[in-house]
Amino acid sequence: MVFGKLLPKDGNFFERFNAHGEQIELGASAFMRMVKNYADPELRQKYAAEVDAAERAADRITHEVSRMLHRTFITPIDREQILGLINAMDDVLDLLEDCTEVMTLYDVQRVDEDVLRLAVLSVRCCELVKHAVALLPKLSSALVVEDAIRTCEEIDRLEGEADRALRSALSRLFREEEDTRELIKLKAVYEHLELISDRCEDVANLIEGVVLENS
Repeated sequence: MVFGKLLPKDGNFFERFNAHGEQIELGASAFMRMVKNYADPELRQKYAAEVDAAERAADRITHEVSRMLHRTFITPIDREQILGLINAMDDVLDLLEDCTEVMTLYDVQRVDEDVLRLAVLSVRCCELVKHAVALLPKLSSALVVEDAIRTCEEIDRLEGEADRALRSALSRLFREEEDTRELIKLKAVYEHLELISDRCEDVANLIEGVVLENS
């Protein structure tokens, strides 16, 4: 009876991955709305609060997964993979919140096309992370395995595009921005935005490893 109580309920870890993925998508969506409505202080504050709420909800899920690992005898995938994946996912939302805070604390006065471009790429990566995570419980299907690998490859491609967009944005910023303070602010925003896609790529690499080992 004691041994039986140690066994995990089917899907518990995967359910929490999915719940965390949903918070990533919610946070990314709120961040995108904040960027698009940046000129409106009330909407900016509203959507920034939504990003913060998603980050806090995701933190609770991360802590719950950590606690589950301590009391679960058998896990559906390797314990290190579970811990690595949930922490990598949490890093994505942490960066979304960090970027929101940088824009607020630095009192960024305007959002240019480069911010919008980098935000679009980052948000798309977040959406793909949610999709890839949702496929993990279904790896017995060859079609699902192919979908997961394609999704991870697309995240990798978008990360490369974000890296190129960052270099282009910085080049343009140093050539055209005459206000030194705005240059420093926008540079920080660009770099934080590109880091979001980097962290999404970290998640994709971990997911790809799980897929290859368990399919």
